[in-house]
Order: sequence, then structure tokens, then C-alpha cells
Amino acid sequence: MSRISRIGVFTSGGDSPGMNAAIRAVVRTAIFENLEVFGIYRGYEGMIDGQIEQMYSNSVSNIIQRGGTILKTARSKRFMEKEGRLLAYQNLQNHKIDAIVAIGGNGTFTGACEFDKEFDFPIIGLPGTIDNDLFGTDATIGYDTAVNTVVEAADKIRDTATSHDRLFFIEVMGRDAGFIALRSGIACGAEFILVPETTTYIDNLARLLKHDWRKSKTSGIVIVAEGDDAGGAYEIAAKMKERVPELDTRVTILGHIQRGGSPSAYDRVLASTLGYAAVKGLLNGQRSVMAGIMDKEMVFTPFEKAIKHHKDINRQLLEMSRILAL
Repeated sequence: MSRISRIGVFTSGGDSPGMNAAIRAVVRTAIFENLEVFGIYRGYEGMIDGQIEQMYSNSVSNIIQRGGTILKTARSKRFMEKEGRLLAYQNLQNHKIDAIVAIGGNGTFTGACEFDKEFDFPIIGLPGTIDNDLFGTDATIGYDTAVNTVVEAADKIRDTATSHDRLFFIEVMGRDAGFIALRSGIACGAEFILVPETTTYIDNLARLLKHDWRKSKTSGIVIVAEGDDAGGAYEIAAKMKERVPELDTRVTILGHIQRGGSPSAYDRVLASTLGYAAVKGLLNGQRSVMAGIMDKEMVFTPFEKAIKHHKDINRQLLEMSRILAL
């Protein structure tokens, strides 16, 4: 592989707190290594449209504490077609960009993998998603902040639940994975945690609420991952009301507030570490891999493995949460 002299960086898919810290680390590490670095706006869409600008050290000043992404983000249907990828490649060639750091999740890495196969183009990915569902890293950028956001909201909701003797169903993000629900549920002392990885038996939940749980508690919180097999929070709450009509239930959907906000210290350090490692990895010949940290060690996982391998929740933590909620 020829010597890399210019690299591009972009963010793609759903935004997550810490993306700006990662961009900052990529830009300043690249400059330290005497590379020119270019920001690609709006992900693959911007790559296709040629929205590419050179970045300097001061381009990333005062952004480490900001949520969202200064490079914007988008989901690109055009990049799924070969014609779109060809336009993107031509724009990279026009700017003489030799390699890319892609910050995103499954969709981002799927596109990157295909792009490298077609055009022999070095790309390293950084796991930027609040869902924490990528294989090859203990935590993704934004996950810790999202969990803290949920816990802060749930703590406030519990005040009202206790005051009114109510049962609140709080829906959190997690269409395919229950990492946010599990970790935040434990942290806020939720009475029940419902996640996509396990089957939710509605009748059993109703029995627990009616006979067992009600003996010792008058209020409570149920954390529901949006992808739970029994439905979202509204649907599950309605089913509980049918079976246990004496319950005074309320529903709160936290939604996109989980993606926003200033990143936690953990996410800032993680994003900075991975951004630094990505540039070093490109210079050392790494490509079509995702940078991650596992057991406190930096690792590079092939895109295909990071995408296809399932990352399961810690079922011992789920069992522990049930015991501690008694």
C-alpha cells in the first residue's frame, strides 16, 4: 500500500454523544503525523455530493464537550447503489484522499466494507452508536452518556411514581438490543426490565405485579426496550391494565433525548482513544476493521465480524436485577 498522506473523516447513521471528541482526535492525530485531513459532511451522502473540506487543528477547537456531530450525519440510500459509490469514490480521488475514518454503526460499516471491496480503499471504523450492539468493543461511543441520560430521567419519574402510588413504564431505545435498558434499569433500581433478548410473558408479569410485587411496594418503574417482543411501553402497559385494572399506570417514551447532550467523561476518553488509534492503525496498514477496546486493550475487529457476530447482554446482570428489585 502506498504511503497515506490525506485522510477523510465522517460520521454516519444515528448521532451519538462523543462523536465530536472522536473527530477531534482523528484530526489532531492526523496533523501530528504530518497528514492532511478532510471532513466529509453528512456521511455517505456528503461523500456522493462532494461536501468535503480540509480541516485544521482549530477546526476542532471547543468541541470535545459537545453532543451531536459537527460534520452532520445522514442515512444514504444512494450509497447502497453502485452508481452512488462510484460518485463517492470519484470525489475522494478529486481531493486525493487516501484513506477514511468512518464513525458510525452497522450500516456505516456495511457500506465501508463494500466500498473497500470495490475500490480497494483503506477504511477504519469507530463504533459510534448509543445501542452498544457492535461486536469487538466493550462499549460504543455514546452508550455511557445515553445510559446516564435514562437514569437521570428515571430518577425524576420515580419521584412522581412514589408520590402518586403509580407504576411507570419507561420506554428506552433498543430496537434489537437491550443494553441501554439493562444497564439503566439496574442503575435506577427498576422493578422490572424488559429487553428484546428475552421473552416477555405478559401473564407472568401480570401475576408478579398483582400478587407478589404489590405485597411490598405501592409504586414502581418498568424499563422497556423499544424492541421488546411483547411490544413497546404503551402496548405492554395496556395489557397490564387489562389484567390488573387496579394498577395506576403511566407511560413515558424517552425517545431522542437519549442521543443528545454533552458526552460523559467516559465517552470523551473512549472516543479520543479510538480516534487516535484509528489514525495510527491506518498508518500501520490496518483496513476494513473497527477499532475497539476489549478488556482494556485496543483491538481491531474486521468489519464483517463486527457486523455479523451477535453481542449478547450479560444475563447474570439481568438475573441480578430481578433479585435486587424484590
